[in-house]
Amino acid sequence: MTVVDADVAIVGAGAAGVGAARRLARSGVSAILIEASARVGGRALTCDIAGMPLDLGCGWLHSADRNAWTRIAEKTGLQVDRRAPAWGRQYRNLGFPRAEQAAAGQAAASWSRRLETRPPASDCAADALETDGEWNPYLQAISGYINGAALERVSVADYLAYDEASTECNWRVAAGYGALIAASLPRAVDLRLSTPVLAIELDPGGLSLKTPVGLVRARAAILAVSTAVLAGGAIRLPPELDAWRSAAAKLPLGRNEKLFLEIVGRSPFEPETQALGNPRDARTGAYYIRPFGRPAIEGFLGGPGAEIVEEEGPAAGFAHAADELAALFGSSVRACLRPLAASNWSRATRIGGSYSHALPGQAAARGELAKPFDARIFFAGEATSPQDFSTAHGAHDSGVRAAEEAIAALSPQR
Repeated sequence: MTVVDADVAIVGAGAAGVGAARRLARSGVSAILIEASARVGGRALTCDIAGMPLDLGCGWLHSADRNAWTRIAEKTGLQVDRRAPAWGRQYRNLGFPRAEQAAAGQAAASWSRRLETRPPASDCAADALETDGEWNPYLQAISGYINGAALERVSVADYLAYDEASTECNWRVAAGYGALIAASLPRAVDLRLSTPVLAIELDPGGLSLKTPVGLVRARAAILAVSTAVLAGGAIRLPPELDAWRSAAAKLPLGRNEKLFLEIVGRSPFEPETQALGNPRDARTGAYYIRPFGRPAIEGFLGGPGAEIVEEEGPAAGFAHAADELAALFGSSVRACLRPLAASNWSRATRIGGSYSHALPGQAAARGELAKPFDARIFFAGEATSPQDFSTAHGAHDSGVRAAEEAIAALSPQR
């Protein structure tokens, strides 16, 4: 690629970029999809390991009854598993007796009511915790899974916006969420992988995108990259976009990592069950045991738990998971657990974390980030969704919205 001309340049081939490309492909507007990595999917990644499709990124169709990816999966011919998840049911109450589960659930319900009825003036979710509450570590662990961050860094208004919109219907794609997103990109789309955009410059009547292999000239662009990329310096943006860079900084990516352990030989692990490692430790993992009956355990670490992987590496994460599982099921299970795969999204080049959360007082930044610039630069990505942020369907829908904004802006010119 030396110089390529297109009506619209889409930067980022994650769920948002794919959603934008699908919409533009139906419009007659020419588009080029530019991706820094060597694959399509962004924070959706299905890896075939030991004969199992493992989602190292997003794995559940949240609000599945209104999730665009549910319809796309069905049209693509991929099986959607509609069984309810095993979340919230501690396997055989191991390490978490029924009385403690009830107490923790009551603490969570009381905290949620305070957010809704008496939200703290600070808009900081941690300020609604009970002082020295017995189950505060449990609530921090839940925040780690949901937000990727401690409650001290979470906006109440932002948290409630998602909670109120969620249908709490969660399904799965047997072949993998990442595989679904990658397979849904129309073949006719001009896709350029391993092509990082280094700089964007404004030109009369359009803009130029500089890459290591040449120049892309377009009349409009859709930026579908993470807030960590926008707020950082990976892409040199014109100073006119400083307000968007500032908005992205108010919506940082959280810390979430996945660990998969293979089950070998005889074990006590039963299919489609779930367990928290230690509900009194904010670093605890949530372990989904033998999903789809497969011989594996999916460990999910959030917030301070994910920082173990980020700071100390996957080996430390596997050791943490093995320790928690041995504490629940007995030390003999160590012999039947083998490290299989681990994510490290926080250190992934041009991603920089899991999904966005608004800092206290900054929920309005999502709307600010979603605004177009000068009818030629449009923004997409889960962080721009007003209520479905942190999800692949929120990313998809934002890509469709940005594509339609670009089509409308270009129509008078056409």
